[in-house]
Amino acid sequence: MTIKVSKTIILLGLSALVSIPAQAETTLNLDQAIERALVADPRIDEKRAFVRKAEALLQEAEGKGGLRYSVNSFLALTTGLEGGFYEGGAESCSSNCTPRDDAYDFEDGLSLWARLTFSIIKPLTTFGQLENYQEAARQNILIKQEDITLEKEVIKLQVVKAYYGYLAARDSRYLLEDTQKRLNSALELVTEWLEQDTGKAKLADQYALEAGAGLIRRYLAEAEGLENIAMEGLKLLTGLDKAEELELEDTRLRPVSLPDKTLEEWVDLALLNRAEFKQVDAGLAARRALVEAKKASKKPVVFAGLGGSASYAPGRDTLDNPYIFDEFNHLVLSPLVGMRWQWEADAQPAQVAQEQAELDALVSKAAFARKGIPFQVAEQYHMVESKHEAMLAMKDSAQSARRWMIAAYTDFEAGLEEAEKILTAMQAYVLAYAEYVQIVNDYNNHVSKLNNVSGVYE
Repeated sequence: MTIKVSKTIILLGLSALVSIPAQAETTLNLDQAIERALVADPRIDEKRAFVRKAEALLQEAEGKGGLRYSVNSFLALTTGLEGGFYEGGAESCSSNCTPRDDAYDFEDGLSLWARLTFSIIKPLTTFGQLENYQEAARQNILIKQEDITLEKEVIKLQVVKAYYGYLAARDSRYLLEDTQKRLNSALELVTEWLEQDTGKAKLADQYALEAGAGLIRRYLAEAEGLENIAMEGLKLLTGLDKAEELELEDTRLRPVSLPDKTLEEWVDLALLNRAEFKQVDAGLAARRALVEAKKASKKPVVFAGLGGSASYAPGRDTLDNPYIFDEFNHLVLSPLVGMRWQWEADAQPAQVAQEQAELDALVSKAAFARKGIPFQVAEQYHMVESKHEAMLAMKDSAQSARRWMIAAYTDFEAGLEEAEKILTAMQAYVLAYAEYVQIVNDYNNHVSKLNNVSGVYE
């Protein structure tokens, strides 16, 4: 019985272990990381919300040309009234006719008073006001839509920076760990020689190697910190939880291909595709429409519709004289055509001048953009070219420094070189390779920026 119970417990335990889900690990390349970021980043949702607001403004502008309803009603108390128009309540008189003057007397008590006035009108023409406001609203939507494109490009650059930054920090850590192993091995060898008193090493060699090992530990800690920061940034951008495991598909930092377009081709792409140019064009159209709308604000609004009024006081006799309007008991309903003309003679020119000034400022900004954006393209183009040349040079330098370090280490093990020579060679290799990694990181980022400033938004 005991054996059976033990087997049962073991089986249950194994089944429980099998049912425990393993911590999922996400593996991403750069394109996948960018794709996830564009889905997960709430800043894009913020820009989309501004687009919806712009669309709502257009709906509002279009709605201004639709039916307009106005309803006003109330329930109140007024004095009661019995009898006719003349003094004493007479319905008619033949001589010495005096209208009654007991409007504020309460001899006939009080009466409820219900009143309703309403109108339904539709503008027939605003002489350009509504049409220009609607055009400005449509252009504003285009501006806000391009804001989404620009925000996506900002996020892409941030992902690229974090992705390559992580690889650069990890490669630096690999370099330092490899160098640390060689230093520790050399230090063990020196310690052994000193203990055996072989004469192959001096105490100064031990101190020199220990000093170098301390520096390596310092730089290693810094590289690990940068690696962790870049990984946290990638998780944040791609929408992963902090506890989730993220592995990059790239095992080492490698330079991307050198773009093969000329500077003139990059500039042409920018002038054709940059979102800012589309925004400027839309902004100019919107500002021109607003200027025209302000100019049209001094013109009338012609409208047609239906208007009416109804009033009822059950405690008052109705006055049916067609020459006298009874405010308390009546019914009025009629189609109507009208014109509302309202403007501020002193303020309206100032409003037009304000919109014109905004338009002029935007025209100047557009002129600067057509000069400034080609400069941005040229700046990134030359940075890419220079970083590529520097990268090739540092690659050769790092390879030669590594050969120097290996040769110096081999000579040291053979007792042909002092520890100082190893440190010098290792320092040269670490500096050369670290500089190479940094330049590759910079080069990759500048290639991404070149695409960005040229409007290549794939």
